[in-house]
Amino acid sequence: MRVSADELSPSRPLTGEGLHFALLIEEGRGEWHARRIVRSLQARGARVTVSSLPHCAFDTALQTGIDIPGFAGRLPDGVFVRSISAGTLEQITFRLGLLHALRESGVRVWNDARAIERCVDKSQTTFLLHKAGIATPRTRVCETIDHALAYTEALNRPLVVKPLFGSQGKGIGQIAQQSQLPPPEAVDHIYYMQDFVAPRGGVYEDWRVLATRHRVVAAMTRRGTTWVTNIHQGGQASAHEPDAEMMAISLAAMRAIDADYAGIDLIRAPDGEIQVLEVNSNPAWRGLQSVSDIDIAAAIADDFLKTVLTHRVASRAT
Repeated sequence: MRVSADELSPSRPLTGEGLHFALLIEEGRGEWHARRIVRSLQARGARVTVSSLPHCAFDTALQTGIDIPGFAGRLPDGVFVRSISAGTLEQITFRLGLLHALRESGVRVWNDARAIERCVDKSQTTFLLHKAGIATPRTRVCETIDHALAYTEALNRPLVVKPLFGSQGKGIGQIAQQSQLPPPEAVDHIYYMQDFVAPRGGVYEDWRVLATRHRVVAAMTRRGTTWVTNIHQGGQASAHEPDAEMMAISLAAMRAIDADYAGIDLIRAPDGEIQVLEVNSNPAWRGLQSVSDIDIAAAIADDFLKTVLTHRVASRAT
């Protein structure tokens, strides 16, 4: 398929005619989000093959060197990553290597391995946000119990202790004194300690913003009866119209991570400052869709398609 810059004009509807995409999901799962992305891309004329990274391979008998089920040794026109699947350190390294190889081969990957690595490792996310000048709660990440004990000596403020890898509010806890530090094996020997942001007016709430490189797609307020407001932990969602400040901070956080699309968690500190808590490179939006009027999967599919087509134009120009 030949694509010209004129075909990307805002006045022309995007079409995926002639394009064949790979959508990579968690192995062995029928994925709610994937089904909607597939339908949206197919409605725009694209062909989509659903697979998972554990079924892909490097193969030097192929000209491309990469074997993705359904592509007969050829490269896809674009890859949409919903999950890299759980696995051992070696398996995860191999799968990320495949995504790196696809990018090096000129395939537009959403999100690519670099963004996934930066978001999966909360310490990298926090560092990159800090480096970009984006407000986050003060955070200390260290490897040994001795360092954690030194940091919490005479602790005079509550801290949130999170697993370095994790999502949906699982495994997080709060401590108010040094004696409450979890043992090293409980945190996989890495202490991620972040200042607790006290609720404003006694209301436990934060915001999830779903954004792509092109725009903020949708947002919701999450409220809970405790400080853990994640929907999977009992938080209640309601629609939210983000203001210009929230949108600017969310898009800046995405640029800091260099993500294509992401779920950005925001909180407002008692002094009114908006801070970024986390950036998720494989965000779920089922809860967000339940309170949003926009077809989120269709919006994401449009922006993925726009990115792929723009990449193809730029690649032909070089």
